[in-house]
Amino acid sequence: MSSIDVRLEADCINTIRLLAVDAVEAARSGHPGMPMGAAPMAFTLWTRFLRHNPADPTWFNRDRFVLSAGHGSMLVYALLHLTGYDLPLDEIRSFRQWGSRTPGHPEYRLTPGVETTTGPLGQGFANGVGMAIAEKHLAARFNREGFPIVDHYTYGLVSDGDLMEGISHEAASLAGHLGLGKLIYLWDDNHITIDGRAELAWSEDVPARFAAYDWHVIASVDGTDTGAIADALAEAKAEAGRPTLLCVRTTIGHGSPGKADSAAAHGAPLGADEAALTKQNLGWARDASFVVPDKVRAFMDAAPSGRKAHARWSALWVEYAEAHPDAASELNALLSGVLPNDWADVPGWIAEGASMATRAASGRVLGGLLDSVPGLMGGSADLTGSNKTRGGAQTDMQADHALGTYLRFGVREHAMAAICNGVALHGGLRPYCGTFLVFSDYMRPALRLSAIMELPVIYVFTHDSIGTGEDGPTHQGIEHLMSLRAMPNLLVFRPADANETRRAWHVAIQRHEGPTALILSRQGLPAVTGTVEGAEKGGYVLVREEGAACELILIGTGSELQYAMEAAAMLRAEGIGVRVVSLPSWELFAAQPLAYRTSVLPDECRARVVIEAGVSQGWERHVGLEGGIIGIDRFGASAPGGVLFEKFGFSAARVVEEARRVLADCA
Repeated sequence: MSSIDVRLEADCINTIRLLAVDAVEAARSGHPGMPMGAAPMAFTLWTRFLRHNPADPTWFNRDRFVLSAGHGSMLVYALLHLTGYDLPLDEIRSFRQWGSRTPGHPEYRLTPGVETTTGPLGQGFANGVGMAIAEKHLAARFNREGFPIVDHYTYGLVSDGDLMEGISHEAASLAGHLGLGKLIYLWDDNHITIDGRAELAWSEDVPARFAAYDWHVIASVDGTDTGAIADALAEAKAEAGRPTLLCVRTTIGHGSPGKADSAAAHGAPLGADEAALTKQNLGWARDASFVVPDKVRAFMDAAPSGRKAHARWSALWVEYAEAHPDAASELNALLSGVLPNDWADVPGWIAEGASMATRAASGRVLGGLLDSVPGLMGGSADLTGSNKTRGGAQTDMQADHALGTYLRFGVREHAMAAICNGVALHGGLRPYCGTFLVFSDYMRPALRLSAIMELPVIYVFTHDSIGTGEDGPTHQGIEHLMSLRAMPNLLVFRPADANETRRAWHVAIQRHEGPTALILSRQGLPAVTGTVEGAEKGGYVLVREEGAACELILIGTGSELQYAMEAAAMLRAEGIGVRVVSLPSWELFAAQPLAYRTSVLPDECRARVVIEAGVSQGWERHVGLEGGIIGIDRFGASAPGGVLFEKFGFSAARVVEEARRVLADCA
């Protein structure tokens, strides 16, 4: 570079730094230190390597950038503003304020150009792995000679804290195993965490760790030397067979005379005096705020180059569609999310009275869906045979077989869920994953982000209750079902038999505004619902009372609905007007019009009993304070499942007993 270029580069980098300083000062909260230290590497990546189009942030073949260290959100907001995205300076001034598009941590769907919601450390790291998996699979599936129609990189900026979190170990291990050569992470190695020096709790050899994961590691990159950073990024792009970690040594709070290289710069404003000294130290006017020099704005504007890159790809697409119309049509369908006309014509129905575990029914339905829904891709956390998540025609995705649609996640539940989020965020594929219900605890942070980001990930949770049997209380979900129902925007569906399971999958496939959790049994269940319609509404009358009066409502879900059916027959023989309601999904039922809900659960029928093999907490909303709840408010035990149901009081006789008590109380 000439001396003029060096000065311009310095001005660009300092603009990024000081926008972060000013925004955090104005908000009186935030994290200025990371953007100040990481600005040179971010500037280098965004101006020399990142292929993107600010005019169309969702362009499919763009490179993805994940700020896994989401607390440093002002870094990405400054970059988005300076490179030409629809993020005006007023939004920077409104950092962390009500109604702004610059929240404290980056939020997908809120800010144009933000690829994923980050902040909980390690999540973005695993999301990027999912994006790279999607790119590798789709490239293998759709690229043709001379037509690299799927050809982009996933870049990420990760922090010390990201690399400490266990999820990064899980995700990095799988990324190395799969040979994700287009995954490039820059580690902001600043040696500082909230508590102080990183060595207070962290002394591992990070480069050796990632080399052991079969990553390409570029160590000791000077975080102030943009030329060295550019050389390292070029080397990373040349490595086709392994993901790359750039170990970039930085100084948190770079430029701050009093707070650089200390925890004081991490998570609080510098303060007015220190901010003024920092500006002076970096060659800015002490009293200047939110300054963007015209030459900086002109140099960093990525709109012209982005339009050209996008136009070149669009022209290639036209040629591709002419040369390979079937492939182009299929890829278009995947990207649009449009389902084939005959997608729902899959097996699943079984005759009334026949027995099948809902996990087995799920596997049967999924096998058909894999043939009719071409974008389905998923796997299991080393429980494939138990979760029934692999179709007979599926092949495993491996480093040397990217065409596979089955992911062997290994015993990595947390990373599995976050990787599925990344696959969904990438576009073109519909991810699903499976494990035991009890291990949803290991997945919860990523599952929660699925719900926050409204991602259509399908979670297959089998072994849903004490029916798991001999494995005992460590493997028996008790509180898990209700805890999942407590999560906003997560649709939970616990089918009672194979027929409801088929409907549950139909609901999940058609749902695009958030994740769906299917809660499935280990043990065989009798088909009690037949072809009765209504499961898609979350709750419906399975058996209507005889005569005019509804005196009692029995409500069941999953494996316990059978006991409601048996008890209803016994009570009906006594002349009691009994209604049986299947309520497999609270969320779907709550979304129905009030008139429908009251037609299923009429207000005038106060005598209600629910049967569910989980904690009773929460069922009051459906049975009222006068109703009865047959649940489990303790942990399970080790014994055959049938024995456990008997010992814990799940039987038709127990339902009849509780029904009589409730009827007496409501008389």
